[in-house]
Amino acid sequence: MESSFYAQMFLAIGLVIAAAQFAGAAARSWGQPRVFGELLAGIVLGPTLLNMLHWDVFDNPELLSRTIEELAELGVLFLMFTVGLEVHLRELLQVGRVAIWGGVLGASLPVLMSIPAVLLFDFSSEEAIFVGVVLAATSVSISAQTLLELGLLRTKEGVGLLATAVVDDILAILLLSVVIATMGPGTSASAGDLVWIFVRMVLYLVGALAIAWYVLPRLFNRIFRSRRLSGSTASFALIAALFFGWSADVLGGMAAITGAFIAGVGLSQTAERPHAQIVGTVHHISYAFLVPIFFVNVGLHADLTRIGGSLVPLAILLSVVAVVSKIVGSGFGALLGGFARGESFRLGVCMISRGEVGLIIAALGLAEGLLSESLFETTFLVILLTTVITPPLVRWVFKGHEPEEMKPAQRQKAQG
Repeated sequence: MESSFYAQMFLAIGLVIAAAQFAGAAARSWGQPRVFGELLAGIVLGPTLLNMLHWDVFDNPELLSRTIEELAELGVLFLMFTVGLEVHLRELLQVGRVAIWGGVLGASLPVLMSIPAVLLFDFSSEEAIFVGVVLAATSVSISAQTLLELGLLRTKEGVGLLATAVVDDILAILLLSVVIATMGPGTSASAGDLVWIFVRMVLYLVGALAIAWYVLPRLFNRIFRSRRLSGSTASFALIAALFFGWSADVLGGMAAITGAFIAGVGLSQTAERPHAQIVGTVHHISYAFLVPIFFVNVGLHADLTRIGGSLVPLAILLSVVAVVSKIVGSGFGALLGGFARGESFRLGVCMISRGEVGLIIAALGLAEGLLSESLFETTFLVILLTTVITPPLVRWVFKGHEPEEMKPAQRQKAQG
């Protein structure tokens, strides 16, 4: 009996969520964060093992894959929105020096270490530089979710991670823009173009943070007090996350998750009752449906069997570079910014994951002709490994420690 595409989509999404829930529960029983099990579930369901999307029951695997990817994009957007709701801008500003030093060194060192590693295997200098740009990225969502599960997101390391990741994201996107503008086929960029890329990002960050800090709390406190709209406070919060995500991409030239995170930070300043309503609703929607799809999707499209034997040494070398460069770069930067040695080391470990940010940059490099198919698959494996090992490493480095909690920020209870 033939079924419609929508029926097949329902089945596929149901299998993905079921696998995520069971794998997440198993991971928790092993003493690991749920995200660790969800990532492994994606690898099992993907072409490496079960190749779920190409089962006979599914007629259009390409369309099904795109549908799941789009839901995954919503998942990571709402994940970072939820993370933003858990922190406060004042807390991020308290670790400003850590963020700057950790972000700059954490983005620079992977580039400097990756280039000679790739050149050793006779790839072009353009490809070597682009691999460095891929590994400069950090997927804050993976570590943030792990710290959230462990109840450590409001610690010095947790807040430092979020602030450092913002700086890292700015630098990674800037590097990406510069490389594509100067090395892409038939493209060239003047010094003025590069300056505008940077100015555009800074202007967006300043404007978005100002609106999130001064406008959103007052607006949502009014919405909550309104008899007609009070029941829709959480819906308007989701709208804010979507609009800020859109604006980050279109206006700022940055990752959409950065905009959603900024919206969450702004709404964390609302009064206690509307804040609780927003957090409760967003948490249920995100973690029951969209976020599990995102984490499974990371591994769902990985075909680890396609890695050629000759490139396995490069994959191993780049994996070591990816781990060491973030721990040393971001960790030493945090140390320069004022963190203690242990705190700096733990922050560096939290920055290891490349996740969806690295995958997006790598896919763009393949589309722009800056990465060959073979090097793309190798880089994909490195991204996947850093994403999978980060949750257990984060749990390990925090085991037995009682990190210092950040001083709670006073929420602004805007009147009028």
